[in-house]
Amino acid sequence: MRILLALSVFFLIEHAFAEKSICYGTTSSGRIEKAVKLPGSGKNFVAYSAVARGAGRTWVHSDVYDILLESYRFLETEQPEKVYKYAETGFAAGGKFKPHKTHQNGLSVDFMVPVLNEIGQSVHLPTHPFNKFGYNIEFDKIGNYKNYKIDYESMAAHIVALDKATRKRGYTLWRVIFDPDMQKYLLASSYGEYLQANVTFSTKPSWVRHDEHYHVDFEIPCEP
Repeated sequence: MRILLALSVFFLIEHAFAEKSICYGTTSSGRIEKAVKLPGSGKNFVAYSAVARGAGRTWVHSDVYDILLESYRFLETEQPEKVYKYAETGFAAGGKFKPHKTHQNGLSVDFMVPVLNEIGQSVHLPTHPFNKFGYNIEFDKIGNYKNYKIDYESMAAHIVALDKATRKRGYTLWRVIFDPDMQKYLLASSYGEYLQANVTFSTKPSWVRHDEHYHVDFEIPCEP
């Protein structure tokens, strides 16, 4: 417990003295300076892989860092029994980030879908090298995979939290990419009215399905 507390304080102090990031170009053709590495875990969230994090695949713009952590703090009260997992973000210097077509300037973040187990408990979707760190998982058309079921209510709450934390800083969410056929379940949640009025979802099928994760692009001013 003391070690976790010390690490949390370290991350807070380290970020407090970090300079504001500068992003360039676009999410699909860009780079970033002074990016910030996301922490490996928090009270209600974890990274998708310690190995991938160690390989430098979880760096973001400093504003995105603040937005993500604020959204998780909000969810500690809004969804106190739920747990979350973030996935790929980008390299410290940005640039091409295979196999993704975006994630180049620190403004793109993938989140693994929150799931419930067979007895309705909020658990982390398994992510490891044998399932390509979760990206190889395929849910059925209503959101079931083995003994897991997508927790649309928790997912919707997270997107709302991200949107509110972004707007608080004078920015917006550019788009959320999630399987178009499954978006109706998010809109049927108790957060559906807010999502429909405030969040832009991509309605065209992407080059990958985006059923096991949702991709969020933040609209933050960048240099050319």
